[in-house]
Amino acid sequence: MNAQSFTVDGVEWSPSRPMIVAEIGTGHGGDRARAIELVDAAAESGADCAKFQIVYADEILHPDTGFVNLPGGPVRLYDRFRELEVDPTFYADVAAYCRKRGVGFLCSPFGLKSARELRALAPAFVKIASPELNHFPLLAEVASYGVPLVLSSGVSRLADIERALEATEAAPGRVLLHCVTSYPAPEADYNLRVLRGLTSIFGLPVGVSDHSLDPALVPLLAVGEGAAMIEKHICLSRSDPGLDDPVALPPDQFAEMTRSVRSVAGKEYGEIRRFAEAEYGKDRVMAALGDGVKRLAPSERANYGRTNRSLHYMRDLERGHALETGDIAVLRTEKILSPGIGPEHLEALIGARLERDAANGAGVAWEDFFSRSSRR
Repeated sequence: MNAQSFTVDGVEWSPSRPMIVAEIGTGHGGDRARAIELVDAAAESGADCAKFQIVYADEILHPDTGFVNLPGGPVRLYDRFRELEVDPTFYADVAAYCRKRGVGFLCSPFGLKSARELRALAPAFVKIASPELNHFPLLAEVASYGVPLVLSSGVSRLADIERALEATEAAPGRVLLHCVTSYPAPEADYNLRVLRGLTSIFGLPVGVSDHSLDPALVPLLAVGEGAAMIEKHICLSRSDPGLDDPVALPPDQFAEMTRSVRSVAGKEYGEIRRFAEAEYGKDRVMAALGDGVKRLAPSERANYGRTNRSLHYMRDLERGHALETGDIAVLRTEKILSPGIGPEHLEALIGARLERDAANGAGVAWEDFFSRSSRR
């Protein structure tokens, strides 16, 4: 096995045989029958794996993080995530049905509670979403499970990826997914030439998590650039109410993507390029390939520091209070709150005494612990 391939449950996946992942996420809306229908759609569309998310709102964001605009009007984002919480037996049933349909079960946790519930399902591997790439307590937890990890690297810089890989060295295998954290993501932001660079730098198999609207352009080119995994959202209809349904592929388009990827997998790079240019035109192909320099994509720059994790206060605290476990949490900032310092400082701050009042929901700042007089 070389740096471009990975193994799950004894099956080897590589650019000549990429794993195709149907991201169902929370598109089931907590409805078991709908989840089963989506697994069926994934299997019949040629996916090798169906992916889900175990959501607990408290693990993801603060109640006061702001609102999301939905067809029925603005809704607190925290409340929207609360609606997606389900009993752990839900995912046990889903995992069993995936096995029955012959597709792999992949799932993302967002904190220690969801990670431990996922571990109880004995997953063959675990996915970490881009915003959790700096959730170091979560990374340490899942790295101890003895299964391969898929790490998505949207809204990140090279240094962020390096730190996440250092935190997950205990895992028996890792796949690094290139991603643009924008919904939808402009295909010209994908900079797919970066895939070869990531394999060269980190010595790991790579793939792409694609949020662009075209079914196959980004996946096709990603395989040509060495992707061993292709992930795209699947839905029953783009008009469905799931958070990601507007950028997901309906079953017929997902099947089209699967056929296109498998038709070029294992072919020479030049042949894949010619095929893509004949289908999409040279200008679109060159724009999606980019220059190969790893940087934040234009469409996700504003998300950096807001969708990935930082420390936030969980209650109003007065000056002089010594921080206790539960006073602060590792959360996404998202809409209207201010980002805090990085999660890597969580343990060091327990016991630290506040030099000024702290507001519930505010991002933790170093200035909260150092008065002007103490810095002289």
